[in-house]
Amino acid sequence: MAKEGAQRAEETEQMIEKEGGKEAAESSAGGSLRAADTKEMRAVVLSAFGGLNKLRVSKKAMPEPQEGELKIRVKACGLNFIDLMVRQGNIDNPPKTPLVPGFECSGIVEALGDSVKGFEIGDRIMAFVNYNAWAEVVCTPAEFVYKIPDDMSFSEAAAFPMNFVTAYMMLFEVANLREGMSVLVHSAGGGVGQAVAQLCSTIPNVTVFGTASSFKHEAIKDSVTHLFDRNADYVQEVKRISAEGVDIVLDCLCGENTGKGLSLLKPLGTYILYGSSNMVTGETKSFFSFAKSWWQVEKVNPIKLYEENKVIAGFSLLNLLFKQNRGGLVKVVMDKLLNLYNSKKIKPVVDSLWALEEVKEAMQRIHDRGNIGKLILDVEKAPTPLMANDSTETSEAGEEEEDHEGDNENKERMPFIQ
Repeated sequence: MAKEGAQRAEETEQMIEKEGGKEAAESSAGGSLRAADTKEMRAVVLSAFGGLNKLRVSKKAMPEPQEGELKIRVKACGLNFIDLMVRQGNIDNPPKTPLVPGFECSGIVEALGDSVKGFEIGDRIMAFVNYNAWAEVVCTPAEFVYKIPDDMSFSEAAAFPMNFVTAYMMLFEVANLREGMSVLVHSAGGGVGQAVAQLCSTIPNVTVFGTASSFKHEAIKDSVTHLFDRNADYVQEVKRISAEGVDIVLDCLCGENTGKGLSLLKPLGTYILYGSSNMVTGETKSFFSFAKSWWQVEKVNPIKLYEENKVIAGFSLLNLLFKQNRGGLVKVVMDKLLNLYNSKKIKPVVDSLWALEEVKEAMQRIHDRGNIGKLILDVEKAPTPLMANDSTETSEAGEEEEDHEGDNENKERMPFIQ
């Protein structure tokens, strides 16, 4: 009897081992199936706020559209100065890291979420995105997506939304640009600056004063009426030509330029602040630069504005879209801009194309104010080996390696210049 009981116990143990092995195999197979079902994509990831070494191209799970969203196969992404400020954490209420930067892109509709109307799979589009644009695939609400003309390239489409909507709304929605008026725009060689110049040319007899780095003057001299070096005393230069000053000042610099801009306004003139690039001096966030820029800002006296009949305003397109729910207004503006594009009156200026793996060099170029027009991340562009090694995760653990100080100075910059 004891022998029979022992035999049964042994059989039971063997059965348990067999069933356990079967469950483990099924679990393993199921896990492999789930892993295969999880599609991945390449994306630029900001691991923490700081310098260029905080950026890497990594594999991430591919997003799927929620209700009211479109899934976009990204072809190109726009790079803006605000992206540098985000990288440094130099903005109000920055999001948590890690994150995928980027606010605009162009590409092809790959899937539609529930209740989406007006779009079909395969449509060529450009879009605003509340972060996550610098990736192979992105999802965004349909209200922020716009079909692009057949003759507009993906790189042009990625250069279009931020720059032209910002320029148009400042000139026409805020400042009410009309025939015979005058405009001063800083960073005239940048993406917004060139959009401002083109839009001003659509109104008769508008005089455009621009400031830009001297090496850009030859390339952009035909786009503005009067061009000054960014380090010159442009206040005196403007007043020498127009004693009363100008009707509109568009300032992306802030700091001491705020007071200078207000001093140049004619009666009923409008000063618009739409950026604060003077706060960005080094590769990382600088409290000293922030404090200096803030200290230099003209302390505005409302009584003085009343007495001098001057208007001071601010403009943030991203806040207008994503915090203040004015997507409908932006859609109306975009329709007007596309009509101007189709009439051959405006055209995005693309400075250069960069692979995702070249994002650090692209950011350095815009930081150095070396661009004329827009820098574009071309998702399908092959990187140069020199830069790809630096911006792609190579360790199995996916850990970042800190850049050695001075490395960026020794690397060639080899974008595709258009």
